[in-house]
Amino acid sequence: MTALILPLIAGAVVGLTLGALGGGGSVLAVPALIYLLGFTPAAATTASLVIVTATSLAALYAHARTGHVRWKAGAAFAAAGILPAAAAGAAAAHMPQAVLTLAFAATAILAGLHMLRPADTARPGSGDVRPGKAAGAGAGLGTLTGLLGVGGGFLAVPALVTVLAFEMEAAVGTSLLVITVNSLASLATRSSAAISLDWALIGPFIAAAILGAWDGKRLAAKVSGPRLQRMFAVALLAVAFFMVADAVV
Repeated sequence: MTALILPLIAGAVVGLTLGALGGGGSVLAVPALIYLLGFTPAAATTASLVIVTATSLAALYAHARTGHVRWKAGAAFAAAGILPAAAAGAAAAHMPQAVLTLAFAATAILAGLHMLRPADTARPGSGDVRPGKAAGAGAGLGTLTGLLGVGGGFLAVPALVTVLAFEMEAAVGTSLLVITVNSLASLATRSSAAISLDWALIGPFIAAAILGAWDGKRLAAKVSGPRLQRMFAVALLAVAFFMVADAVV
């Protein structure tokens, strides 16, 4: 029973965060898989990609129904990250476990610090979209997704706001399209690793995350967004510093 409860709880937390904040929830998936479910860092990043893909698809459908997905611009942004995501996914399989853990912890710290910034620091751009800058941002996001198994919504949303001048609702919805494409590209290079995953644990995790994403979307309408973001950021920083301590000790 415990083996079933833990992935359900972890999945629900990841889904709630993704649904409420439009990103960041997947950053919790990797440490949950490692420290709660006993996955190795390499297996956890692969399993996280599966979870991120399924959850993002469900959330993408919800946002598409409300017209908050810009398909053409989002597809172009995602296209720039396909090859980097695939290459990084292949490279991750050959990286030492401690290096993966520390790299992930550093990314989580970056995400936590970004979420602690005041909400009004992320302002739409002037409307002049630079293709080179957009391609660079897309490629960087793809690399992060492929290497560490995170969706990168905490970076995709501000990138879409500042680089492509999206309003926040469109940025959140479109980021889910970008995350899904990058995750699928990375999984394509990890297909053999994905086959050996413990699906008895990942299945309940995904189901709870999908349900949690729908509940998170409703939660966001009731609780202050900045308050939710600050609470998550503090929790994320605590997890990241624990991962650093665990890797170096």
